[in-house]
Amino acid sequence: MKFGTVGTGWITESFIEAARLSKQLQLVGVYSRAADKAKELANTYNAPYYFSDLEEMAKSEEIQAVYIASPNSLHFQQAITFLKNNKHVICEKPIFSNPGELEEAYRTAEENGVYLFEAIRNIHTPNFQILKENLYKAGKLRSTILPYVQYSSRYDLFLQGEEPNIFSAAYSGGALVDLGVYPLYLAVGLFGEPKKVTYFPVILRSGVDGGGTLVLEYDGFVCTILCSKVSHSVIPCEIHGEKGTFVLEDAAPISEIKFFDSHTKESEILSVEQEVQNMIYECKNIARIIETNNEIEYEELKNWSHIVLRITEEARKQNKIVFDVEK
Repeated sequence: MKFGTVGTGWITESFIEAARLSKQLQLVGVYSRAADKAKELANTYNAPYYFSDLEEMAKSEEIQAVYIASPNSLHFQQAITFLKNNKHVICEKPIFSNPGELEEAYRTAEENGVYLFEAIRNIHTPNFQILKENLYKAGKLRSTILPYVQYSSRYDLFLQGEEPNIFSAAYSGGALVDLGVYPLYLAVGLFGEPKKVTYFPVILRSGVDGGGTLVLEYDGFVCTILCSKVSHSVIPCEIHGEKGTFVLEDAAPISEIKFFDSHTKESEILSVEQEVQNMIYECKNIARIIETNNEIEYEELKNWSHIVLRITEEARKQNKIVFDVEK
């Protein structure tokens, strides 16, 4: 399947490399508002076309799908442009700013006979599937802690008075939507939609969260998600049940899974070794779903995106975090 990209950051280059390794997606075009940047990226990855006009790219008959990795607040309008031109859209997380945008985009995709996906790498990995299939071993779940706490070098710029995109309400930024979505997707994929959501953020001068603690209440247990771009943590993720505990090296890409039996005190490693370029799994799955018209898997992914976006919106509303696109 021939695809193009929107955005010239490191995540775009990672996706391009993963697409190449997957052998399912062929890069044919790239877009940047700056023509010289678009040309440079196209030359680097041997793409025959480059664009500085989004509408022109969307109308290109050479492109079947597009991967969008622009600033968060731009995702929606760019996705709509491509969907209306009958292009499949793979949009980097967070897919959009709020559920209203998501619902309109899915309607547009359906009206034009194309697919819309949120690019979220951890739920497509082999180890996520292994964890999901073995979750029963823990018995009745009692608590979960899922941290994704990584200090961002761009916070240094923020402290110097600048306002990078990820710390800006103008670009729909903040720690929860930027990093918190990884453990949040993990929770939704494993446990479903919570009964109640409560968020305790660290609010920055820009009006968005630099970090925070998200509490998801389920029947019989609570899932605590820690996310931050202004501090760092080295603790693993844990899922505690009455029969045992799962320890995950990380929420994304879930590089290692250990299970500790509460009764025998024995432990076992359940995870498998994954590709270093772990975005390859989402590339393969998305391409397969499109090619085989797999509506069952597509609907599951759509549902997860809806739940995750509803949760992040509720968390923001509780703390009066408002993105500029919502004003």
